[in-house]
Amino acid sequence: MNLFQSINFKSHSGLDLSWKIEMDALEDQDWFTIKRMILEITPPFKEAVGIPRGGVKLGDLLNEHATGKEEDPICIVDDVLTTGESMEYFLEQYQRNRRPFTAIGWVVFARTQCPPWVTALFQMPT
Repeated sequence: MNLFQSINFKSHSGLDLSWKIEMDALEDQDWFTIKRMILEITPPFKEAVGIPRGGVKLGDLLNEHATGKEEDPICIVDDVLTTGESMEYFLEQYQRNRRPFTAIGWVVFARTQCPPWVTALFQMPT
């Protein structure tokens, strides 16, 4: 299985795209290294939460390094950002019925510009 695939498909956000980043091609060692890359540059965070389905594995790995401190932000992660709508929607839903908190976001790949609170390890030019 290739990480980058030249295929026509419909994204989660409903866009027709001509190439895909197939994150299932990554192995556990790849995810471990991605976690280390993020930990080298991210500020401390209270907990890490992965957006289902693509961000769950990364969220679990990062959560091993969470501080648990109320004053630290919550880290929301996903694998691939296409429009940013999933990150924004997840943040909005996660904030419901919770005490106010600050959020930081991480994605492995971003196909477009990220929302201001989200950082991509690998960013397509926009």
